Amino acid sequence: MQIVPQMPICQTDLPLDWYQEEFKPYAEEYLALPDRTPETVLPWMDGYLKPALDHFGDKLLLLAHYYMGGEIVKLVEHYGGKIADSYELALQARKNENAEFIVESAVHFMAESIATLARPDQQVFITNPRSGCTMEMFAKEHHIAPAFDDLYERYGDDMMVLAYMNTSGRVKALAGRTGGAVCTSGNAKAIMEWALAQGKKIFFVPDQHLGRVVCWWTGVPPEQQFQWKGGEEGARMGVTDLGPDDLKRLDDSRVVLWGSYCGVHTVFKPEMIDYWRDKGFKVLVHPECPVEVVQHADGAGSTKFLWQALLDSQPGDKLAIATEGHFVKNARDQAALKGVEIVHMADIPDNGSIGCGCATMSRNDPPHLVAMVDMIHKGNPPDINRVAVGDVVDETTGHRERLAHDEQDEVTQHARAALQRMVDITERARS
Repeated sequence: MQIVPQMPICQTDLPLDWYQEEFKPYAEEYLALPDRTPETVLPWMDGYLKPALDHFGDKLLLLAHYYMGGEIVKLVEHYGGKIADSYELALQARKNENAEFIVESAVHFMAESIATLARPDQQVFITNPRSGCTMEMFAKEHHIAPAFDDLYERYGDDMMVLAYMNTSGRVKALAGRTGGAVCTSGNAKAIMEWALAQGKKIFFVPDQHLGRVVCWWTGVPPEQQFQWKGGEEGARMGVTDLGPDDLKRLDDSRVVLWGSYCGVHTVFKPEMIDYWRDKGFKVLVHPECPVEVVQHADGAGSTKFLWQALLDSQPGDKLAIATEGHFVKNARDQAALKGVEIVHMADIPDNGSIGCGCATMSRNDPPHLVAMVDMIHKGNPPDINRVAVGDVVDETTGHRERLAHDEQDEVTQHARAALQRMVDITERARS
């Protein structure tokens, strides 16, 4: 991705009180800059990042996800970092064996997945611990555990958990305990096909929409799916509370879907596809969209799939994309350089622009990146930014709950098993 003269580096400045105490001096310097153009911001960042990068070399690895806003993906790439989807991010510690310090400008569950697969001597840091995911916020361990216990008591080892990447390490550990696996939007079909072949009842957490889409992809009809509620409602829901008809539906189901969802992807409607298709656009959507949207689109896939569509496009092509707004903005900017037109599917004239970026995911900006790297360089990175498996961070207050070492080791063992199973299945499917 290109940083061009006079482009705005950050869409919105965060208030000073949004920064942790150790980062406020860096934020004050940034907020005092006269503008947000590369001509001003990059020299300020260079003063901190270049000495650190020169000092550490390949021992320091910068990472970001495609969804990150505020141009942070362009900045991470500018300073030699890697941009990837959640599957590729999870593997970065393994793929970069020399990396001793891994700094992730993305969300906590992604950083935790990296830490789960990392060696003990590889330290993983997140630039903002409060950067989270609304879907995951309604699928915390304390939400899912009561339902898991209830279902496991009824079905025992005849049930396995499939955990979407957008879950904490503690939830991924439930998948590992039951012989299940983690999945991403890019490999969910292969993982579900593998799981169905085991002949067990599948508890799919947390995204009900991706769950329905994957059931459609793998031939599991709606009558063989059971919808569990999400969040606090899901935690309070119990098997013994079900009436006879619902209990029979649960027993007869092949897949039980946890009731969380991505607020960004639920705004998309089939009629939006018709609007852009009538104007000559090919319509591509993310599978966190409702199943009727995915069924109506010209194609569906992960962020890597959507970005690859941009890379494969030819001058004159027109693409309407249904996913997170920051991703579409970056795709649109890059597409314009090669004569390709990209639009956000929700941006329909006279309909109001409801295309948006994920606010909770995008709490990363230049001061967070600069502060994190500089404090590692100085040898005093804040412990709150160090990511350990099993950590639970409140996205509002920043309060962290960390497991005792023996509990952390157990969660790591089970979560790593679920992630490794995902890797093994995915790589076999690719070969």
